[in-house]
Amino acid sequence: MKNIAASIAISTLAATGVEAREDSMTRIAPAAVYEVAPGLGQFTDEVLFGEVWKRGELAPRDRSLVTVAALVSTGRTAQIGAHVGRALDNGVQPGEIGELITHLAFYSGWPNAMSAVAETKKVFDERKIGPVADSDAARIELEAAAEAARTATVDANVAPTAPILAELTNRVLFGDLWRRPDLSARDRSLVTMAALIAIGQPEQLPFHANRAMDNGLTRAEAAEVPAHLGFYAGWPRAMSAVPVLQKVFAAREEKAAEPPAAELQIVRADPNGGDAGPEAYFSGQVRVATRYQGNAPARISGATVSFAAGARTAWHTHPLGQTLYIVSGKGWVQKEGGPIEEVLPGDVVWIPPQLRHWHGASATEPMVHFAMAEAQDGNVVTWLEKVTEAEYRAGPVAAR
Repeated sequence: MKNIAASIAISTLAATGVEAREDSMTRIAPAAVYEVAPGLGQFTDEVLFGEVWKRGELAPRDRSLVTVAALVSTGRTAQIGAHVGRALDNGVQPGEIGELITHLAFYSGWPNAMSAVAETKKVFDERKIGPVADSDAARIELEAAAEAARTATVDANVAPTAPILAELTNRVLFGDLWRRPDLSARDRSLVTMAALIAIGQPEQLPFHANRAMDNGLTRAEAAEVPAHLGFYAGWPRAMSAVPVLQKVFAAREEKAAEPPAAELQIVRADPNGGDAGPEAYFSGQVRVATRYQGNAPARISGATVSFAAGARTAWHTHPLGQTLYIVSGKGWVQKEGGPIEEVLPGDVVWIPPQLRHWHGASATEPMVHFAMAEAQDGNVVTWLEKVTEAEYRAGPVAAR
């Protein structure tokens, strides 16, 4: 690594006619750096190449992609050749370097890309790398839902003011460039992130950071990008990217913590008629079947309740009310202080929140109803004392 890094330092200063010290192969920073700015020499040797480039959070190949992307996007042509050579040594293919430059023409401008081509061609010639051809691999398929959302955003926010920019964004930038197989989707996202940070455009970062992580970049790798770029784009731009990435990470963690999407559920009828109603809450023969409980965030629960003649609930309340749908038979329902009301099949009864009431079958016929209630803080019902025989036998004021 020191030999490669030294060659970068030597070639960088060669453009200015400055020669490296004789011990440049052990000291990565050239002699001129130590003679003019010894602290810079020490940080170059001990921190940048002695520590940062050796960190495992980003592979050497990725660090080269990030570095070249920063140099291309900021127009640092004097440094490009050396780092293109390093990128080749780290496993980046010539076609990938060419596609990185092509990609960044759209994100930092054609002049920067054209200057980068000239410097890269020198390296290719020195290494006898022939002309680069377009890849014949299948074009990259972008995620349909994400693309639809992105297109809708461009159409809504860009097209009304700059229609041709919107059209080119959808047709050329994402419809063509991002689908080219010459650079993987993950690497396109990585170099785009690097360029945006390097040129000080963190407001564009959330979309591309999310896309990068969707394309396989890990959180640790994404977090390492601004750390690496602190040395190539400056601390202020690296620091400006941190709160943006912080929000991206937090949003992804929150989304990951969400329960999986609920599936359609069918609660089958119990051939045995359900379970006996608890004696503490019911009088007479009562069976409760087809219970269901909505998954969060739904708060609705319900059940089919069958009452034999003369059977009924205890007095009770519901924090957010209750709805009864009479399925069969003849039933009675009463609110505290009111008369007993008769209900028949097809009738729907709404009981307001916190209203004391009871319901059940008539004295002579059974009744089945479907009951629904909404939970508040996990509570659906508050059971009270039982309905006395005298209260029940009062019966409806007027039968139908």
